[in-house]
Amino acid sequence: VAPPLLVRTLQGTLLFGVQDTLQRRSSHLIAGRLPRPLLHAAAGVGTGVVEALVFTPFERVQNVLQNGRNDHRLPTHWSVLVRLSAEPLARGFYRALLPIIARNALGSGIYFGLKNPVRDALDQQGLSPTASSFTSGAVNSLVISLPLYPLSVLVANMQAGVGEEETRGGVRACARRLWAAREQSVALLYRGGSLVILRSCVTWGITTAIYDRLERGSST
Repeated sequence: VAPPLLVRTLQGTLLFGVQDTLQRRSSHLIAGRLPRPLLHAAAGVGTGVVEALVFTPFERVQNVLQNGRNDHRLPTHWSVLVRLSAEPLARGFYRALLPIIARNALGSGIYFGLKNPVRDALDQQGLSPTASSFTSGAVNSLVISLPLYPLSVLVANMQAGVGEEETRGGVRACARRLWAAREQSVALLYRGGSLVILRSCVTWGITTAIYDRLERGSST
């Protein structure tokens, strides 16, 4: 539980802070060339890349600890950290970095590109600002999670093992093995996804509502 708690504690600060910084700096360079939602989305893509570079080691440790086959030889956080530090970065802490970058960059780009337009559209329907922000975050999370959930499954499978035998092959080879293991069934690929997606919708609904409320308060 420690890695995801650390990630959740730090993620909002990094996500919104880096996106705002990239948006402000890029707006001077491409002012007037892109609509504001696309500018927000472009900054979100860059934010997703930074997020992947910072948090991939946390996700790696979490997935190793959650793999029951590792319970005897890697029972604690410290044992996992020591074992992964002995591996090359591509097989150790940064295993599955490319699919994580793809997932986070696409997810952040979509989220920041749609967040304000969806919220403003809901405001025009008479919803309160808090309800509009919560619904915007939840809807955006649903739009993001449904197509990108298989990438999260691939990442979890790639990161669960430790050692040369369990981390062999690149993204394509691992994706083929996962597809075969799920009997080439999309339904099996999404097994357990409904609860994860529901959790994500609630989480991002709350996060968006809190952030927008704080932003409104700071601007008054």
